[in-house]
Parts: sequence; C-alpha cells; structure tokens
Amino acid sequence: MMIVVTGVMSVPELGSPASTPAAAPNLSWMSEVGTPTAVEQPIFLMTTAAQAISGFFVWTALLITCHQIYMHLRCYSCPNEQRYIVRILFIVPIYAVDSWLSLLFFTNDQYYVYFGTVRDCYEAFVIYNFLSLCYEYLGGESSIMSEIRGKSIESSCMYGTCCLWGKTYSIGFLRFCKQATLQFCVVKPLMAIITVILQAFGKYQDGDFDVTNGYLYVTIIYNISVSLALYALFLFYFATRELLSPYSPVLKFFMVKSVIFLSFWQGMLLAILERCGAIPKINSANVSVGKGTVAAGYQDFIICVEMFFAAIALRHAFTYKVYADKRLDAQGRCAPMKSISSSLKETMNPHDIVQDAIHNFSPAYQQYTQQSTLEHGPPWRNGSHTISHSHSSSGARDNEKTLLLSSDDEF
Repeated sequence: MMIVVTGVMSVPELGSPASTPAAAPNLSWMSEVGTPTAVEQPIFLMTTAAQAISGFFVWTALLITCHQIYMHLRCYSCPNEQRYIVRILFIVPIYAVDSWLSLLFFTNDQYYVYFGTVRDCYEAFVIYNFLSLCYEYLGGESSIMSEIRGKSIESSCMYGTCCLWGKTYSIGFLRFCKQATLQFCVVKPLMAIITVILQAFGKYQDGDFDVTNGYLYVTIIYNISVSLALYALFLFYFATRELLSPYSPVLKFFMVKSVIFLSFWQGMLLAILERCGAIPKINSANVSVGKGTVAAGYQDFIICVEMFFAAIALRHAFTYKVYADKRLDAQGRCAPMKSISSSLKETMNPHDIVQDAIHNFSPAYQQYTQQSTLEHGPPWRNGSHTISHSHSSSGARDNEKTLLLSSDDEF
C-alpha cells in the first residue's frame, strides 16, 4: 500500500502543475543569460580596439602638428602671417584630444556634450583666423580693394554669385565677407553654451528632432550660420583666387573648410542615420545612453582618424619651410626658447578679433578699410585720407592704418 501511494505521489510530481515552477527557474535563467550576452558582445565603440585605434591616430596627429607648431615658432620671422597659421594648426590637437576624450566617456550622456563645447568654440576662432590670414597674404583690405575695386562680379552658379550679376566689388563686399565669418565666431560659442544649459535641464538630445527638444532649433541655427560663413569664404576666394595663387590657396581652403564644415554635416548625417535605425543601439542593462549618443560616439571616432590625415595635409598646406630663411636673428640662428614662449603667448592673444569685430560692425567704421595689420610709418600723413591708430603693449609697436574710402561704396 505504501508502494502504491509512493507511485501515485511520484506521477503527479512529474506531470502536475507543481512541475511548472521547476521549469520557471530555467526560463528565468535564459533571460538572465541574454543580458550578459549583450554586454559580452558590445558595439564597436565600447571595445578596447576602438579606443586603441583612435588613440593611435590621435597621438600620431599630435606629434606631427606639435612639431610643426614648434618649427613655426622657432622660425617666427613673419608674425603677421604665422600668428594666424599657428592658431589654425592648433585645431588638430584640440579636435583630436577633445574627440578622443569624448569617445572614452561617450556612454555618459553629459561628458561628450561638454567636450564638444570646447571644440565648437575653437572652430569658430579658426574660421576668422583663416580669412584674416588670406587678408594678410594680400596686404590688407586696402591692398585688396586696389586690385578688385570696380571690377564686375562674375556670375557663377558654382560659387553662388549668380544673384550678384551686374554688381561690382567694393568695400562693402569685403565687409560682408568679414561680417559673415565673424557672426559664426559669435553664434557658434553662443549655441554651444545654450546646448550645455539645455542638456543640464534635460531639453537636449543629439539626433532628437522633436519640436519639444532643443536639438532641432540649435541645428537650424547652426546650419544657417555655417552656410553663411561658408558662402562668404567662397565669395572671397572667387574674388581673390588669382591674387592668392602664389600662396597655393586651394589646399588651404579645402583643409579648413573640410575640417570645420564637413565635420559638422558629418555629425548631423550620423544623427539622422541613428534616428532612421541604420546605426545599431546599445542593448545592455548595465549601459544606458540617450538618443544620438551612439551617433556622437561614431562621430568622435571618425574625427580621431581624420585628424591624422588632417595633420599631414596641414603640414603641407601651411609649411614652416618658407619662413625658415627669414629668421629674425641677424646671425642666422633660430629664435631662443624665450622668444618661442613669448611668440606663443602673442599668438593666442585674441585682442585682434575683438578689434576687427568693432571695425567691421560699428557704423562709425563702415567707410574705412584697414591697410595692414602691422605697418611701419608715421601716425599721421597729410594730404591723404589716412587714419592711423597706434597700439602699444610691451614696447614700441608698429602702427595700424585704415584708409578712408568714398561713402558710395556699398555692396
């Protein structure tokens, strides 16, 4: 009887609902295994290989560019030009290090936005310096005007001058080119600060085009500002390409435009691809990222690689060898380290961009064109419409001249 009972009891244990809880732990275990599998197979950006590859390109670009900057400061024979060149070259270290740090911390929604703010602010500074360098190559605004003033603007759809048919080059044309680039120097940092504020309040997510999210409006303003600055550079190059031909302007223009403008549109394209589902998301219980973060991570990785090639191209575009034979030392020796440090300090001083903004946006200076950034000469010259402003900092400095043009010069 006991045997029968035991048999009866054994059958229900195998087939009764009491066996269901025995299977439940097995199903629960399968779900738990699925989660670690996602962590064990992360996306490429989360791997050590991605960090190592990007780090290799970053540090190689740093070595190439830092050596080039050092040689420019060592052979600092033309401060008017090399000041702008060194500022432009610094975009590689800033872009590379900033993007690499953003990549290392990209799974944190906050960090990459803050790193990107530094990058955004400096790229606006580079645009101004590149246009100023072109002005310096040609001897200043008045020298450019003496060459192109009164000439008809050629109509070209490629350069966007088809709407300027029948107009001539004037001081207003140069003023527009400077103002269009200077507005980018203001809008870019301002939007970067607004982005950080919106991020702090949870109102900003990369790639989120929802009308309640700040990304849509920041992107629209960015696009308008970038397009206007790019259009101004195209117009200036179109007007002065023959004058700039001795300075190999094509590679210079291409590099500056591609590093700044193409990287912006590249980031926006990646954000759209992630929004459309073309970029895989992170499926992990241990890692939680917001919208657009993965796209921003891929943007940072691509920039790390691109900076290596940018460093090589910029080394050829802004070579220091043309200044090596123009050393300031009378004995033909290179500048000592003390001069290098002082040259670097002068190079990174942004006082010129403030003065240039006042000159180009103040109504009192709309009819004046700058002759040269630094020029020798007496402060006043009778018999001509010339106004000189003397600048003194640490000793005697050269004079900055502005030439008064006729009031009917309008663009």
